[in-house]
Amino acid sequence: MIATKLFVPTSRRGLVTRPRLSELLRRGAESRLTLVSAPAGFGKTTLLAAWLGDGGDRCVAWVSLDPADSEPASFWTYVVTALHAAVPGVGSGAPALLASSPLHTELVLTMVVNELAAVPGEVWLVLDDYHLVDNRDVDGGMAFLLEHLPRHVHVVISTRADPDLPLARWRGCGELVEIRAADLRFTSDETAEYLNEAAGLGLDAVDVGALGERTEGWIAALQLAALSLRGRVDVGGFVARFAGNDRYIVDYLAEEVLSQQSDAVREFLLHSAVLDRITGPLCDAVTGGGDGSDMLVALERANLFLVPLDDRRQWYRYHHLFADVLRARLLSEQPEQVPVLHQRASRWYELHDLAEDAVRHALIARDVDRAVHLMELAVPTVRRNRQDGLLIDWLKALPDDAVRRSPLLSVVAGWRLMVSGELDAAEPWFDGAERAVAGVSDGLSAESEELRTLLATIAIHRAGLAQARGDVPGTTQQARIALDLAGPDDHLARGGAAGFLGLAAWAAGDVSGALPMFTHAVASLHAAGNLVDELSSTVVLADMWLAAGRPSKARQLYRRGLAAAQGDPVPQGTADLHVGLSELDREAGDLRSAKEHLETAAALGEHASTPHLRYRWFVAMGRVAATEGDLDRGFDLLDRAEQLYLRGVLPEVRPVAAMKARVRIAQGELADVTGWARDRGVFATDDVAHLREFDHLTMVRLLIARHRTNQDTGAMDEAVGLLDRLLDAAGTSGRAGSRVEIRMLQALAHDAQGHRPRAHEALDRVFSEAPEPEAYARLFLDEGAPMTALLRDAEQHDVGGDHARRLLSLGASFDAVAPAAGQAGPLTEREIQVLRLLAGELSGPQIARDLYVSHNTLRTHTKHIFTKLEVTTRRAAVRSARDRGLL
Repeated sequence: MIATKLFVPTSRRGLVTRPRLSELLRRGAESRLTLVSAPAGFGKTTLLAAWLGDGGDRCVAWVSLDPADSEPASFWTYVVTALHAAVPGVGSGAPALLASSPLHTELVLTMVVNELAAVPGEVWLVLDDYHLVDNRDVDGGMAFLLEHLPRHVHVVISTRADPDLPLARWRGCGELVEIRAADLRFTSDETAEYLNEAAGLGLDAVDVGALGERTEGWIAALQLAALSLRGRVDVGGFVARFAGNDRYIVDYLAEEVLSQQSDAVREFLLHSAVLDRITGPLCDAVTGGGDGSDMLVALERANLFLVPLDDRRQWYRYHHLFADVLRARLLSEQPEQVPVLHQRASRWYELHDLAEDAVRHALIARDVDRAVHLMELAVPTVRRNRQDGLLIDWLKALPDDAVRRSPLLSVVAGWRLMVSGELDAAEPWFDGAERAVAGVSDGLSAESEELRTLLATIAIHRAGLAQARGDVPGTTQQARIALDLAGPDDHLARGGAAGFLGLAAWAAGDVSGALPMFTHAVASLHAAGNLVDELSSTVVLADMWLAAGRPSKARQLYRRGLAAAQGDPVPQGTADLHVGLSELDREAGDLRSAKEHLETAAALGEHASTPHLRYRWFVAMGRVAATEGDLDRGFDLLDRAEQLYLRGVLPEVRPVAAMKARVRIAQGELADVTGWARDRGVFATDDVAHLREFDHLTMVRLLIARHRTNQDTGAMDEAVGLLDRLLDAAGTSGRAGSRVEIRMLQALAHDAQGHRPRAHEALDRVFSEAPEPEAYARLFLDEGAPMTALLRDAEQHDVGGDHARRLLSLGASFDAVAPAAGQAGPLTEREIQVLRLLAGELSGPQIARDLYVSHNTLRTHTKHIFTKLEVTTRRAAVRSARDRGLL
């Protein structure tokens, strides 16, 4: 990032004071948005910088935008960084989200808005030169931000053209303050003050009036006129000849200014104008001179449209209008010099490890070969820093044939298509990369290690393609090819290959085969020093140990990961380890510790969580809420988790939709769950497979509930048959954790049929066969009253040893017990919150938006409220609630 883009420009001495405009800006404190919109040269930036520098007690985040910020990830990275610099703590978790692909803008902005809401005092976000950002997605994100801003946060947009935002609506509801060209134009008094006091020209009233009238208060034109007038004897003649529209005025005055400079200064101005930001050594490299720093100081003193970008007067930029004129002059007078100057700039940036600028100037110079070379050098660092948007922009700027000539960039192009879901389109790029490698080297000798590594990377990407397609044999084949190609010290490639072998085995349900391979993958990532990927992979490995029925091994991995993650800053993935420990503690019955781990994870911030695992915090918190008896809140949290879930290469062994269905079963909403099963295509007669196991076990719970409520008398035979098939599949693949759940459900199914001895037998086998039976508690207790009754009977008949007594004792210690299916109970806190909104004038969709839930979730809340209040309409519910003193 370019730090100087976040500096408020320094106000110059001798500026014309403009209290009328300061008053307009002050009104911005009463609205969401202040829009300063006018053509170039109307003093927008100068006005804002002077107002912000007048000593007022304001917390200001400033961003000077440029065309590179049209990419949403870049734009929001600068905005969030500026806010974080102005208000420490705001946006600290955003970098990880901004680095994810695809970018979830609303998720980033929701986090920022929530954090801003907790900030005391007014906050001002100023976006200068917004017109240079040309992207509908950025406009959409800005509209979202403005719609949800807290009242003490205000946005100021400075632009040459009105942005694509709902200005008319905001204007109508008083949420928009506008400062237009008509407001910014110098008045006659301001014109006189500028020309005679700030510029020191001593013009008479007639000449001041003529210039003011002919420039129509256009400040840039007055500045250029003032420069041209210095030292002139025939002031009246100059003023009399001053005429024309804006474009001709700029051309005329630029020529007047440039013609009065020495040849050395004029040449310096033209050549350095190819740079967006300038400093002495960079100017020397581009112009071929040796006095760049001195020249910049002289230009600033001469007011030649040079804007300082820092307090030390090292970095500057030209006034945008002046730079445009200089570049146009350079192109018309010395067109052959333009690519040469950009190539020199590219070389300077390369020497100073500023790859992004080096590539940009090479592209402007149309030096494709150099741009490709620079990109190839930068790819490892850019990928390591997860600057996916930058890579994509680079590829878009290159012709396809240039990308195809580079094996490395061809692989990046294929990867780009793969992560965007265009799997078929990605394959030809990997094919082309392999052919290109073959063209470079007929054999992979010791000198070809870079090419060898690239071939291993291609194989790993092919494994990812196969995994995404559900092609387990293809995943395994490509991962083994990658292992064969990787050198003994190529830990990243070996870790990636081993990881895909483990994932392929896990997707097939072979936990016994998955564990050693994924353990090897985590060890390779550790050897490579890639801590972030090591921590996120540790979470996956812990899941495999849970599937194997060994929660103690999972706990050991989480604790080891936390020990490795000690340090400042907190590594990404640390929060995910706490979430994993929370799930283990909740299952073991230690709800207090489970909540503490989730609170720790939340306190660490989203930057400490891996984007594709972030949804698991909401899953864990949702299950805690359900355990405490608040099923509605548990469902809402799971709903949020489903929105955050990012589909990737990890097998979806616990679909969030099925977790939500289990909550609905506990609520007695069996019709909703029947609809879920139909839409998902889950039936009791299905062939069993590991990736459908969680769905099928949810279906078993539905069948048992339907049987107990007399909705389906034939359901239990189907449930028992499905459980038998699931048990056989789990028993041959090392999934002891699955067998615990299946045996537990077998006990419930036999009990529902009235076969108490068979239920005892199944329960006894759960405890005797489980590797760590003491680690399971909520698995049993979450089944509610039927399981409690079965455990009591088992205790009386001495079935299951001490385990039945332990679970009964643990269940009795919980203050909140989940209500049985069909039990109404009192209104929950969430339902009372919904009821208050129902009493207002908002429509259903508006209430859902206010609560940040889906419309379907709102309907479920409303249905529960109607049932508990014994009413059938919204009006009756509100009347009943008031009668009962609830509102």
